[in-house]
Amino acid sequence: MNTSKNPASEEMVDIVDEENRVVGCVSRKVMRRSNLIHRAVYILLFNSRGELFVQQRTAGKDVYPGYYDIAAGGVVQAGEDYDLSARRELAEEVGISGVPLTLLFDFYWQDDHNKVWGRAYSCIADGPVTLQEEEVQWGRFMHMQDVQLLRAEKPFTPDGLYLLDRYLAGKSESV
Repeated sequence: MNTSKNPASEEMVDIVDEENRVVGCVSRKVMRRSNLIHRAVYILLFNSRGELFVQQRTAGKDVYPGYYDIAAGGVVQAGEDYDLSARRELAEEVGISGVPLTLLFDFYWQDDHNKVWGRAYSCIADGPVTLQEEEVQWGRFMHMQDVQLLRAEKPFTPDGLYLLDRYLAGKSESV
């Protein structure tokens, strides 16, 4: 984890329990260091052709640095609700605002580096996409088959892959 030179490490974050109830508030740095359960938002950004926006995280990210990600999003700040956080993160990371967000589902993710209650959304926007240079080093819209090929070759955030697999499974069940 790299939180030493990251101003985001001082952001305040609500800490939640296994039932997603707020139980405290600490800095993001403390949350990461102690691997505390927190909230995050994940937004699947599609263009009007159905391509998914895939991005590569910068090396300075405090979790999964340099990994590819299928979602815009991030940590919900203290006192912020999921919807507000999703709109803020989408605007900050990729410069997209004013588009309707579709709520997909809530989920819990845990691994050795991250314990999070996530809320997943999707939206459609053709851009322009403006990458936040502190957080995103590369990004582009991709056909889903190309996303799957890239996934086999490059490291992706595991919570993002969980989200993508669950989203795709739901899409195939509704057909």
